[in-house]
Amino acid sequence: MKHYWLMKSEPDEFSIDALSQVGREPWSGVRNYQARNFMMKDMKVGDGILFYHSNCTVPGVAGLAEVASPAYPDPTQFLPGSDYFDAASKPEQPRWWLVDVGFKRKFKRIVSLDDMRAQAEALGDFALLRRGNRLSVLPVTAAQYKHILTLE
Repeated sequence: MKHYWLMKSEPDEFSIDALSQVGREPWSGVRNYQARNFMMKDMKVGDGILFYHSNCTVPGVAGLAEVASPAYPDPTQFLPGSDYFDAASKPEQPRWWLVDVGFKRKFKRIVSLDDMRAQAEALGDFALLRRGNRLSVLPVTAAQYKHILTLE
């Protein structure tokens, strides 16, 4: 069964345009256990992704992507010079996992966080709209995914 996700990235770090240029990218650097578990245990190749630009002037969904690989250990955890280095993580027992993300398409316009807040009733219990939710990887229902597509 296909699942859907919202994955956040700061556009100054990695945007939907950057993903469109490379086509496929490892979603590295996630250092939250719940978000890691979504990638490690729940994501499957072909799952749909709402690519969300965060921490910018107009945060919102900028396009679509898909899960392009099974989960595998995030190599940045083993690189001492990396911002995501984790000295406690060992190659034989990795702590952090990732999936590759593949580009599908860029939206004609950003579906902003404000647009989604205005649709809160239609979106129901949407994780992105919960107060205090700062996860970079969030589950999305099929109905929420389809509704956000109608807002483009």
